[in-house]
Amino acid sequence: MGAQPGPGAQQLSRLGAFTVWQLRSAEGGSAGLEFARSAIDPSRTVLVHAAPSRLDVEVLANGEHLIAIGRDLQPEGEEGDTPMTRLVIDGTRVLRSQLWPDTADLGSVVLLPGGEAGILRSWATDPERSSWTWSLELRGRAP
Repeated sequence: MGAQPGPGAQQLSRLGAFTVWQLRSAEGGSAGLEFARSAIDPSRTVLVHAAPSRLDVEVLANGEHLIAIGRDLQPEGEEGDTPMTRLVIDGTRVLRSQLWPDTADLGSVVLLPGGEAGILRSWATDPERSSWTWSLELRGRAP
């Protein structure tokens, strides 16, 4: 799955032919618990649905070379009351922010718990932000 080019697209070659995003909950067990592991087309930014409140992230070029890391990433203040998390590669760090997606986010890669990745095709939120409707495009290949 690929995200639409955005700021920093010229740096994609550093990401290799594909990137592996490894997300672990920083809570539970001595090393946390795996939340998602997904191999996607190179992208500096992904959205994550229902991310754990504390998150460790590693991004690997071609699934083997560590290029960015984020440890114990947490939402700030009331920002944690959103259904989506944005993860962005900034140099060798991964940064986290919470968001209510809007039209600018359509076409973004979304990682789901377990590691499935899809493309955000639509998003609508009620005015009170108490419910939302969204659609995700998932693709697969025969083995």
